[in-house]
Amino acid sequence: MENNTYFYIIAFSRTGRQQFVLFSTFLFLYLVCLVWNMIILLVIILDLHLQKPMYFFLRNLSFVDVLYISVALPKLLDIIITGNNRISFTDCFSQMYFFTSLACTEICLLTTMSYDRYVAICFPLHYTLLMEKRKCNLLVAGCWIAGFCNSLFVTIFASHLSFCRSTQINQFFCDIKTLTKISCSDIHEFQTMIFVEAFLMGLCPFLLILMSYTKIISNILQMNSVGQRKKSFSTCTSHLTILLIFYGTLLCMYMRPPSENSEELDQIFSVLYLAVTPTLNPLIYSLRNKEINFAIQSIFLKRQPHI
Repeated sequence: MENNTYFYIIAFSRTGRQQFVLFSTFLFLYLVCLVWNMIILLVIILDLHLQKPMYFFLRNLSFVDVLYISVALPKLLDIIITGNNRISFTDCFSQMYFFTSLACTEICLLTTMSYDRYVAICFPLHYTLLMEKRKCNLLVAGCWIAGFCNSLFVTIFASHLSFCRSTQINQFFCDIKTLTKISCSDIHEFQTMIFVEAFLMGLCPFLLILMSYTKIISNILQMNSVGQRKKSFSTCTSHLTILLIFYGTLLCMYMRPPSENSEELDQIFSVLYLAVTPTLNPLIYSLRNKEINFAIQSIFLKRQPHI
């Protein structure tokens, strides 16, 4: 890196009359995400009926989402309200490290959750044995370790880039794609490394999820009872919805071919996967999951718990 001290985050930093609308929107998303994810966390911890592998993974997903949205949104809110869009190199790369870590951890958790649904539907009689507590703890620990170790490798590699032409980041957080665009280093090796990382942490988990759901759907279609098929498929719909939103926005962000409006589109898709997705996750689960609905009602509304 050169002797520059700061990056300048220019997306949403010059908003004029739209300042209040943007600030209110992002603050609303942030607070909804925090409140709903904390509710999911609290409910799963307190309700004895939710002490199952599926909800253990969901509890970790909610915790990841709280951290994930907190990586960039508080800084963005500060930029919008104060107009001070400077961020030091150290803070920028720290932000990139934690964002990449948590994004990779979330991908691994979603993959683990698809495996959990595969075991529950395809091997229901052996589910308790195959998904016993120690194995679930190891799977979750593996997700966190894989996410943070992978991100450390990417961040160290990125920290050796030079930024002699520009330090203006046309994005609302320190995104690796945007930093690559403004670097004056030879980025061919770096791009190759990113391609390998995308294959290992993006495509491979996606293929595992695809395999799991192919077997799940095949198994459901072979069930004789229509009611049983509906019940089995309903346990997967929330997870499938979150997968489609999360992977869809990431693919649109990082795999989309360049266009004239690519920077504006990048900002839109960044808002979707960094702010909207972690806000929707707990809402999707709480609205579509009867057990969580009952648990919320019994804990917060003092209704009789379900049996």
